[in-house]
Amino acid sequence: MDVDAEVIAERRHLLALGYRMLGTVAEAEDAVQETYARWYRLTPGERDAISSPRAWLTRVASRVCLDVLGSARVRRESYVGPWLPEPLPTSAFGGAGDAAPLDPLDRVTLDESLSTALLVVLEAMTPAERVAFVLHDVFALPFDEIAEIVGRSPAACRQLATSARRRVQEGRERSVPRAEHDRVVQAFGEAAAGGDLAALVAVLDPAVVLVADGGGRVSSARRPVQGAENAARFLLGLAAKFSDAVVRPIETTDGLGFEVRQQGVVTGILTLSVQSGLVTDIRMMRNPDKLTLWA
Repeated sequence: MDVDAEVIAERRHLLALGYRMLGTVAEAEDAVQETYARWYRLTPGERDAISSPRAWLTRVASRVCLDVLGSARVRRESYVGPWLPEPLPTSAFGGAGDAAPLDPLDRVTLDESLSTALLVVLEAMTPAERVAFVLHDVFALPFDEIAEIVGRSPAACRQLATSARRRVQEGRERSVPRAEHDRVVQAFGEAAAGGDLAALVAVLDPAVVLVADGGGRVSSARRPVQGAENAARFLLGLAAKFSDAVVRPIETTDGLGFEVRQQGVVTGILTLSVQSGLVTDIRMMRNPDKLTLWA
């Protein structure tokens, strides 16, 4: 394989990296585009001096993502309504193109690292924490390489990853086995489809939070909906308003979820979190810019 072909072949790996760092496919694609632009701005001699194009591309893409993360919170303050990471089909990114985690007891799995539940946790991290965590715990980069990317010492990067891992572990401790998750989500779906308010409330945690991301592109709740009865009434109200919608269970990176179609077009993806036999979080993606991979 010649160098140019080798560089182009890394696009999938770079997209997977960018998505985990930034939370949307569009932002990941922009970061990859900028990474390739920087590669092709090198002189032929500079490119020939690079022994590992993959390592160079990973390093540059990570720096681009770090810069983007630095301004992301400011940009998201002007976002219309709540901002959620983009949900992905289970076939997206994860696989042979990614580095395998070295220690399954210490690192997240590749599937878990694509879940919206984890990405919500990553959103609460500082940019440096997020970059250090993704590079080390998902892509298995050593801390001396991460240090060059974030501009800190290897010891400082180890501390960043440890702090980030602690937050992720707290979320893991609240998670349930996949079979239990899917059983509860299936009961949720049946109650919602039946239009029974009491049955739907019964499968929701009293403190459940429903977050809907419309991004100003479509009508959506501008604030999180809190509480079992409020969330149930909101969901049944949507079902009545959009009576032509077809809702079906689907596999997501968070486990069983739901796809909403209107006139054959995907207009919504629901992912849920479960604890103690009840639904604790409902994440509803309605922004069409974040549903492109579901077409």
